[in-house]
Amino acid sequence: MTTSDGERQPATRDTPSGSALAVGIGVRPGTEAGRIVRAVRAVVGDTTISCLATLDRRATEPGVLTAAAILGVTVVAFTAEQLAEVDVRHRSDHVSAAVGTPSVAEAAAVLAGSGELVRGRTIADGIVVAASTSPGSPMRGD
Repeated sequence: MTTSDGERQPATRDTPSGSALAVGIGVRPGTEAGRIVRAVRAVVGDTTISCLATLDRRATEPGVLTAAAILGVTVVAFTAEQLAEVDVRHRSDHVSAAVGTPSVAEAAAVLAGSGELVRGRTIADGIVVAASTSPGSPMRGD
């Protein structure tokens, strides 16, 4: 598993104890649910997930909806215009030309979460995954 900078990353990253993650995903049309679930778990491990967030036109894909059901979360959708307004570290001209925004996974994670990425753009099995701490997630002592 690599970041878009080509760095190798461990499968998980420390998150605040008891927190949940808003997971942004970038997938191609027709991506199977099992691949999505495996990619998400490869990136965030067993951390609790609050939602899968993505581009609106991917949010209704059967694979995305089934992956969300398997993970027990909802799908949060954002328009290309909403995603394009988010300042993220990794931007892609290729993605921008294809879907109208230079970032899907990172921008979706930022919008669905607290705004601070805990896992930047990471590619697992051709699926782009990023994660942000989810607002209102229970913290230790709550």
